Amino acid sequence: MYDRLKGFRDFYPEEMAARRRVIDTLEDAAARYGFREISTPALERTRMYVDKSGEEIVDELYAFEDKGGREVSLTPELTPTVARMVVAKQQALSKPIKWYSTRPFWRFEQVQQGRFREFYQTNVDIFGSSAPEADAEVLAYAADALTGLGLTGEDFEFRVSHRDILGGLLRSFDDDVAVRDAIRAVDKRAKVEETEYLGLLSDAGLAYEQAEEFDDLVVSGDLEEIAAFGGDDVEAAVENLQNVLAAAEDFGAREYCDVSLTTARGLDYYTGVVFECFDSTGEISRSVFGGGRYDDLIESFGGQPTPAVGVAPGLAPLSLLCQRAGVWPDEALATDYYVLTVGDTRGVAARIARDLRASGNVVETDVSDRSFGAQMGYADGVNAETVVIVGEQDLANGEVTVKDMGSGEQTTVPVDAFPGDRASPTYDDLR
Repeated sequence: MYDRLKGFRDFYPEEMAARRRVIDTLEDAAARYGFREISTPALERTRMYVDKSGEEIVDELYAFEDKGGREVSLTPELTPTVARMVVAKQQALSKPIKWYSTRPFWRFEQVQQGRFREFYQTNVDIFGSSAPEADAEVLAYAADALTGLGLTGEDFEFRVSHRDILGGLLRSFDDDVAVRDAIRAVDKRAKVEETEYLGLLSDAGLAYEQAEEFDDLVVSGDLEEIAAFGGDDVEAAVENLQNVLAAAEDFGAREYCDVSLTTARGLDYYTGVVFECFDSTGEISRSVFGGGRYDDLIESFGGQPTPAVGVAPGLAPLSLLCQRAGVWPDEALATDYYVLTVGDTRGVAARIARDLRASGNVVETDVSDRSFGAQMGYADGVNAETVVIVGEQDLANGEVTVKDMGSGEQTTVPVDAFPGDRASPTYDDLR
């Protein structure tokens, strides 16, 4: 016996049935907004992540030298990959570029609730638009995806912030402050004690009293006061945030958005509006997923300046939210028909199965030469709604038996008329 690796998971058919329904909902919502599906490789050059995040990122990667002597890594996120893809065909791509994909990623990190070393995300991105409507569309997509799963505004909230508001405020206290380090401190605010948090701001270059004043402003969320305090740069960022929220109102997502300037998103490439999705009840302490604007990344990868904004719902934390709210799909198999054979009836049974499948039904039949009882037990085990019994005696009379597995009721119908013109005939249609 071999043990499964820590941080990696197996998904059996019942679990995958639920996951597939969730993935389909996330992807269908993206497709309705005009996002187009892409597929990306599992391996990238390690240098791509080092150049973006520094040498220390290697400790978090599944990084190794391949047989060609190249330093490569299993992809820990999608954003650098799609940035590379945009740069490769930037002149040929129509703008805005709207892409989505669902795939696994890998990070070597501490395993905890909702976080694994192999994890799945649906990434949704817009490249080529700096307009507030682009940010609002990403928020609207995320809201539609969640409500499509059966969640309501009582179940989740989007905490919306703006990195330029935070950066401008910090510089208004001290031009020499290490903005990147200070924003990382803000991102940790809810996870550490107040003294440690203020200490991190002090380490970034603020005096302790300045750190307290900065925190008071951020926590207040008073955009007018913040704009007046921070000067022109902050005022412009506040206006941008307000314009995004106004567009989100028109797009139907404003009701899910709360201004929360303590939401910072720790990744360095974020540049404007950022947001995180949280469980409204607080039962799930960590963010469910997040997103935001990253206008400088394409240029940093060697492309033309290209604004971008995106979001990436992760299946593991999203499953926690859906389970808490009672809307996670049933982890159960679904089968429309089981075509049961008795005696030498394979040819007729196979024809019936083919006809039913041609209409889009999920159909199983015996492939193990089992007894009548064993086949009925299997049909029950795969939650077959209807069993079509193709037996030698019935066929001698030109009939087959159609059995409703829920009620146990059954009837016989002419074999040549089944399934006939009906796409999915049931016992109720035939009795």
